[in-house]
Parts: sequence; C-alpha cells; structure tokens
Amino acid sequence: MARAGAWLLISLALAAGCSQSVSREDDNPFAPGVARNEAAVDGIVVGNRLLDAGQYELAIDAFNRAAVEEGLSADVLAGLGAANLGLGRLGTAEKVLREALEKDERSPEIWNNLGVLLLEKGKNAEAVQHFKRAFALDNGESDAIRDNLRLVLAKTENPTYNPDEEKQKQDYKLVRRGGSDYLIRKTPE
Repeated sequence: MARAGAWLLISLALAAGCSQSVSREDDNPFAPGVARNEAAVDGIVVGNRLLDAGQYELAIDAFNRAAVEEGLSADVLAGLGAANLGLGRLGTAEKVLREALEKDERSPEIWNNLGVLLLEKGKNAEAVQHFKRAFALDNGESDAIRDNLRLVLAKTENPTYNPDEEKQKQDYKLVRRGGSDYLIRKTPE
C-alpha cells in the first residue's frame, strides 16, 4: 500500500510539472519559435552575407533555399559558384558559373568570377579574356574587376613572374552584384 501511495505522489508531481506553461520572456532558455507571420529573408541576401563571412557551406545551403523559392536564376548560380570556389571545388564552381553565364551573359560579376576560377586552374589565357569581358561590360567602374585585370595582365606579360616576391598580387577578388568583393588567395604550398 505504501508503494501505491509513493507512485501516486510521483504521478501528481509529474503532472503538476507538465501543466506549467513555458514562458516566452527574454530570460527564457529555449529557442524562439518560428514567426510564421513574418516575411523570410531573401536566400540570396543570406547567401551573400555568409560568403562575406567566409561560411561557404552555409552559403550553399542559403543559395539552395533561394533556388527552391525562385528557381536557378543567374544570381543563385553565381552565388553557388562563388561558394564552391571558396571551398576549392573548382570543377563544380566552373560548371555552375558557366551555367550562370548562359542565363545572364551581360553580368560583369559572373565573367570576373569565372576569370578568377580559370586563373586558379592555371588557364591564364582564358582568364585574361574573361577579365577583359568583365571590364568591358562594367565600363571600368569596378575597382575589383580593374585590379583583377591589371594583375592577370602583369602575370601573363611577365614570364618570370614570381608569386612569392609579390604576395599582394595573389589577391584576386570575386565580385557579387550589389558591390561586395570576395578575396581569393592562393594557399601556400
């Protein structure tokens, strides 16, 4: 009988604990719920911010969410290409950036980013052509594109180019629509 009484007390204590509501105040240790009445932040904006922060895997997730919402637009593909390039996935990045160019061949940012990728792959002559195209489409307004073109021309015109002597010339800039630049640096071997 004493056992039954102990179980009854435990059951009542558990039931009383479960009946308390969880507070939603600022000192609440639980994560907030989903605000279903709020508008979601654009996946491309989130992806670009994550690229700025160097969080390439998370940026890919954000661009994939954007692709679900708006389809595989040139902006989504360009973001995916930049994120893959940041992760060193050159083959995937090249495929995605070329697909982005098929959708929007008037984008100097995509031409520039593909030029950076080709330079990373050692295809200097093709990279020069891409940078020239980006520079022409941009009318020379982007400092990043102009710097990239200048650096790649210096590299191709000077056959004795030594990257160790001029470490600053290793910094090529990826560009996104909206003005931010992403630096791509060669890793020391």
